[in-house]
Amino acid sequence: MSVRKKFRALLKSPGMTMAPGCYDALSARVIEAQGFEALSAGGYAAVGGILAQPDTGQSNMRDYADHYARVCAAVNIPVYVDADTGFGGVNNVRQMIRAFEAAGVAGVFISDQVFPNRCGYMEGKQVIAVEEMLAKMKAALDARTDPDLFIVARSDAFGVEGLERAIERCQMYMEIGCDMAKPMGADKIEDFKRVVREVPGQQMATFSNANPKGWPAFEEMEAAGAAMVSYPSAALFAAVGGVTRAMAALKRDRHTDAVKHEFVALQDYYELVGLERQNRNEEALLARAREIVAKYGARKG
Repeated sequence: MSVRKKFRALLKSPGMTMAPGCYDALSARVIEAQGFEALSAGGYAAVGGILAQPDTGQSNMRDYADHYARVCAAVNIPVYVDADTGFGGVNNVRQMIRAFEAAGVAGVFISDQVFPNRCGYMEGKQVIAVEEMLAKMKAALDARTDPDLFIVARSDAFGVEGLERAIERCQMYMEIGCDMAKPMGADKIEDFKRVVREVPGQQMATFSNANPKGWPAFEEMEAAGAAMVSYPSAALFAAVGGVTRAMAALKRDRHTDAVKHEFVALQDYYELVGLERQNRNEEALLARAREIVAKYGARKG
């Protein structure tokens, strides 16, 4: 089963699938190694990891495509990614879908914010006209070459125009043919339940460290009907916390003994990054090369 078919199957499976967010290929590999069946790769974590900056729309399509390609190459589970606003108009959206599809993503969501967009939990957001977003989403749907690529329209109208308008937009996005339409910010359990009732299709929950108000309990959101929940910035915040503690100890003590219990063991790290597998592959290739050289040497003799 392809990762895209697997992603769709997970959304239809009983319960709420967890999709932690990675910020690079290594964190993606860690997520997979812990047994998760899917992962997310959002702009907030990507901009933080790549540029060490807040997510205010300063990255571009090619940066993201390259970043997602590395993430997808590192794992064998579905990767659901952030496409910001589609990086422009309908022609840009078409180009983005082709690039992200080639990168190997299983699903992609596009926001109806103006460009440059901001993290959905930041102040100062604005949304484009719904007609413009509908045209973008139709361009995205038409551009995919694999019908299993999961395409989501995300509306940020909740924080600008209120829940009523966000739901109405999502209803229109579903009518144009999107696989899912998600009102960003409808995190209170009563708001989420209303979205599930009024917006056709499945819904995902977002448990983001960027949300200053927090989020409902996992069981509560699962009971409300969420098919999947992303933790888009969990790995990023964990990494910043872990590295900060390690470097603070090194600066203070001139060694890391105080935090060495947090370090992964050397053998575990090599297992994670596949050193033994790489060495076996290298040796097999060299052995075959030696066989050929020996064969031609025997002929000359």
